[in-house]
Amino acid sequence: MCTHVIDSEYDRIFAAEWGPLMILQSPWWSDWWSNYENFISSRGNEYFCEIDEEYLTDRFNLTGLNTEVQYYQYALDLVTDVFDFDCDDDMREQIEKSARHLYGLVHARYIVTTRGLAKMLEKFKKSDFGKCPRVMCESQPLLPMGQSDVPNASPVKLYCARCEDLYNPKSSRHAVIDGAYFGTSFHNILFQVYPAMLPPKSQRRYEPRVFGFKVHSAAALARWQADKKDEMKDRLKTLKMETGFEEEDEEEDDDEDDDDMETAEGVEGAAAQL
Repeated sequence: MCTHVIDSEYDRIFAAEWGPLMILQSPWWSDWWSNYENFISSRGNEYFCEIDEEYLTDRFNLTGLNTEVQYYQYALDLVTDVFDFDCDDDMREQIEKSARHLYGLVHARYIVTTRGLAKMLEKFKKSDFGKCPRVMCESQPLLPMGQSDVPNASPVKLYCARCEDLYNPKSSRHAVIDGAYFGTSFHNILFQVYPAMLPPKSQRRYEPRVFGFKVHSAAALARWQADKKDEMKDRLKTLKMETGFEEEDEEEDDDEDDDDMETAEGVEGAAAQL
C-alpha cells in the first residue's frame, strides 16, 4: 500500500478545501471499492469486464480523462487500491462516484483492445448480457452498446446482431448504466474481429392470421390510405382549393378532352346539316 504525501499544489488546494487529511495505512473506503475486482462482482455491474491492472496503470491509456473526472488522481488511486486518505463521508461519496465514472470511461477504451474484446466475447458466449426477447431471433445473445460516446447522454442499450435492433435492459440496475461506458463502436468491432460470431440475419417474420387466413397488412394499409386521400380531396373541394393529386389532375384533363371532343363533334354535325 502506497502512502500519498501532500506535496503538490493539487493536494494543498484539496486539503485547504476539505480540511486536514490524515494519512493512513488502512483505507477508509468501503469493501465494495477495496479493489476493482469487487466492483466487477457487485450486483448491477455484470456488463463490465475486469480491466487489466497494467492497462489501468499505464497513463497513456488514460489520456484526457483527467479533465473529465472530478478528483481524478484520488479516483484513480481508489480504483487501483493505493488510496490512503481519511476524510468525511461526503468527500468519500464524491470520490467513490468519480472512481465509478473513471472506471466506466476507461472500460469503454479497454473493451476495444485485443484483451478487452476477448473478455467481452467470453461474456457474450455465456449470454451474460441477456438474450434477444424477439421470438424469431431464437434467444440470440445480446451485446451492450451506447448510442453516444458522450457521458450522461443516454443509458446503455442491448444490441441483437440477428434482428439488428436495440432493446432496454430488463434490470433497473443495468438500465441506469451510462452508454458511454461501452461506446458506439464496440459491438461492431467485436464482430469484425470475430466474424464467425456474427449470426445469420433473421428472415422469419410473424404473419398475422384470422382463422388460418393471412391478414394482408399491405392491403389494409392501402385501403386506409385511399380512404384518407378521398377525405382530403373532399375537404379541398369544399374549400374550393386544388387537390394537388396527380390522379385528380389527370381526371380533370380527361374530362376537358372529352368536352372538347363533344364540342368538335357537335360543330361537325351542324356543318353537315347545312
